[in-house]
Amino acid sequence: MPKLRVLSGREVCALLASHGFVEVRRRGSHIIMQRRSDDTTTTVPVPDHAELRIGTLLSILRQSGVPRAAVEV
Repeated sequence: MPKLRVLSGREVCALLASHGFVEVRRRGSHIIMQRRSDDTTTTVPVPDHAELRIGTLLSILRQSGVPRAAVEV
């Protein structure tokens, strides 16, 4: 498996936005992104940090359903 790129919270928000997510609010150092469809709503919190840890990035990808290939090197 290829390595994941190191991304900032804002870069992850831009990636999520390209997959249909919208920023709904901010609280402290977290940005809450949300995608609505006909029968479900997916909400993902993203820390607004300069660099996200790999485990945090993987958790965001898993929750959002965005493919891992979108952030591989």
